[in-house]
Amino acid sequence: MPHLRVATVNVNGIRASVRNGMHTWLDAADVDILTLQEVRGQDEHLAEAFPGWSIVHDPATAKGRAGVAIVSRVPALATRTAFGDDDFDSAGRWLEGDFLLGDVPLTVVSAYVHSGEAETPKQDEKWKFLEAMGPRLSALAMDDALAVVTGDLNVGHRELDIKNWRGNRKKAGFLPRERGYFDRFLGAHGQEISAVDGTAGTGLGWVDVGRHVHGEVEGPYTWWSNRGQAFDNDTGWRIDYHLASPALAPRIGAYHVARAATYAERWSDHAPVVVDYTY
Repeated sequence: MPHLRVATVNVNGIRASVRNGMHTWLDAADVDILTLQEVRGQDEHLAEAFPGWSIVHDPATAKGRAGVAIVSRVPALATRTAFGDDDFDSAGRWLEGDFLLGDVPLTVVSAYVHSGEAETPKQDEKWKFLEAMGPRLSALAMDDALAVVTGDLNVGHRELDIKNWRGNRKKAGFLPRERGYFDRFLGAHGQEISAVDGTAGTGLGWVDVGRHVHGEVEGPYTWWSNRGQAFDNDTGWRIDYHLASPALAPRIGAYHVARAATYAERWSDHAPVVVDYTY
């Protein structure tokens, strides 16, 4: 079936990822749209990395930090960066681009949620971001619109998403309150959802594409700590997502995590997540 191939990856610095071999993967991946997080560079660095591609980049306010981009074979029809309250600095963390899936509009989002740190001001910024995601997800899915939120969302939603989940229950990335937001984002549309943190809310009906495809299995993980033998032992976290709007879900095709064959062949501490959307 004809499809649009969308990939997402936290590059952990675009210049470093290029030096470390990103193009070995990209040249063979046949990607139509690539969303990037943690670009940590300037427009000229992206232009050097992706000659001939259309590039949209939203850098962070602080130079050398965060940064999201959408790189595509054809230019986006429109782009947006507005996200959250006016007093919330989301620069470098939320970028929307409108494309066509066949002849139907599709919004593709590159999102980079704060990593956070439990019980610190860093976590307060993460709470603001997760709180802002709910209204924006609702708006993106209105009137059966097609949308996909991709990126490093820095939350392992379920125990299946973190290899050592028991030891991380009080750490940012697996806090019950963080996971509660995802319970509501991914809960059945319009239904009352009892979240893992004891709160209740209305399900938004978005679909976790990785879990939808793989079912009740551990992982497949998308990020591994550089400590110890985490990568070699596949002691990872699944924190890089494609979240599909309810109307897009029936168009989900092939899904895979492009995990490097060996530690030496990695060009980021994250692996690309690649999905085909059919039309």
